[in-house]
Amino acid sequence: MSLTSRGTPPVGELSARSVLGGDASRVQRTGRPLPFGDERHLQAHEWLVDESYLLSAQKYEEWLDLLTEDVHYLMPVRVTTALGSGFDTSPGMAHFDEDKYSLSRRVARFLTEHAWTEDPPSRLRHYVTNVRTFATDDPEHIVVESAILLFRSRGDVQESALVSAGREDLLRADGDGRRLARRTIMADESVIRMQNLAIFL
Repeated sequence: MSLTSRGTPPVGELSARSVLGGDASRVQRTGRPLPFGDERHLQAHEWLVDESYLLSAQKYEEWLDLLTEDVHYLMPVRVTTALGSGFDTSPGMAHFDEDKYSLSRRVARFLTEHAWTEDPPSRLRHYVTNVRTFATDDPEHIVVESAILLFRSRGDVQESALVSAGREDLLRADGDGRRLARRTIMADESVIRMQNLAIFL
């Protein structure tokens, strides 16, 4: 089951509806998942593991280098609705609705003395699993589904927090590697149980 199969518009449509997703790629998956032994799958899996290291280590400037210039980074707000209601996200609302510029501004703020939400800095661990990859009509792109679990703790008194989510990424070939052209994050809870989202998923 894809991230968008239960009452949620296709990922490309979500980007089109968002404030900062107008320039994002609309490339979509085609066909069945690629075999786990497929070279494209193996490269995508390795890419996700390397990215998780950068995010856990809070090496955000290096992480920005993994993003395309037209990247769209979206985390819609999930809502609880009756079965068959036809939607499970709140239209026009998002925890993240970011492009390359807004992401770079957030990273720049972390490097200043005004990043109060990360002083003291969080201790993070990103776990990535359930990776599936899909071909697209454009051979330069692949779609990657994954599940992520984020552990976060700050200071010595506050309770630690977990965020569980599914992600759909669009990876674009760039030289010898790939870059993230689009990410849609679907949290598994309608209420995010941490003080803030001054981190990346």
